[in-house]
Amino acid sequence: MTTHVLILCTHNSARSVLSEGMLNHLAIQLGRDVKAHSAGSAPSGRINPYAIEALNAAGIDTSAYRSKSWDEFTTPDAPPLAIVITVCDSAAAESCPVFFGGENQQPVKVHWGYPDPSNASEADKPRAFELTRQAIGYKMLQLLALPLETMARAELEAALLAIGRS
Repeated sequence: MTTHVLILCTHNSARSVLSEGMLNHLAIQLGRDVKAHSAGSAPSGRINPYAIEALNAAGIDTSAYRSKSWDEFTTPDAPPLAIVITVCDSAAAESCPVFFGGENQQPVKVHWGYPDPSNASEADKPRAFELTRQAIGYKMLQLLALPLETMARAELEAALLAIGRS
């Protein structure tokens, strides 16, 4: 059964998109049945071109990516979420809507904050986005190393919180 992971950031234009791309890319490479999705509380309606550039440079196809609201993941036909990760400070501070996991259970929710690469100077943005992509990739590799299918909820939450601190 596929493990669905939702990654949230306020505008769903940079860090959450980088996270979705890296988790899906690495899951395929490692043969893991994990599917990442990203969304925002106040989606910008566009993906930051530097995020697209960083993902494309890593060999990730972003042609189907779009900035979307987290409301899409609260509907009855939304995928059953196992994990919800916030990746920016403003999204972590917001009250999240109710997301249902498999069998109507709440997903495990954790915060892995990253500085916003969009705040870098224009000249430094390509490097800032690439470094953010690499940092996110490292945490996604740690997530994919977990035995997600067999972990109890409390054990999964503790492991994800530890990854967030790494």
